[in-house]
Amino acid sequence: MQDSAPIAAIPSPTVAATRWVAVGSLLALIVLGLAWELWLAPLRPGGSWLVLKVLPLCLPLSGLLRRRMYTYRWLSLMVWIYFTEGVVRATSDTGLSAKLAGVEVFLCLLLFTACVVHVRTRLKKAAPAS
Repeated sequence: MQDSAPIAAIPSPTVAATRWVAVGSLLALIVLGLAWELWLAPLRPGGSWLVLKVLPLCLPLSGLLRRRMYTYRWLSLMVWIYFTEGVVRATSDTGLSAKLAGVEVFLCLLLFTACVVHVRTRLKKAAPAS
């Protein structure tokens, strides 16, 4: 009896784990951005147009789920925009908004780390033995 999937199609445990950490932290950033700007601590009462900042975060979701290496690479660069926003707001805002900014910074670092480890692991596995 033969397996229907080739061995190369089965991801390593590290690749699978980093994929789910990346997807989870990306989804958490989306939910955090929506909740932050609509209900928890919007810039203006009743919500803020700053909620639109989560739209670019929705773009890479399908690429992560489909294991597109290119998506992991450019997302690891794009996440620094949100990291910068989090650092600025953590140091300039007060109260709940500053705490939410700290959570944003943590999620950005988690997402970046997951993307980098994912890409490095896949490249190392794909490199020819020398």
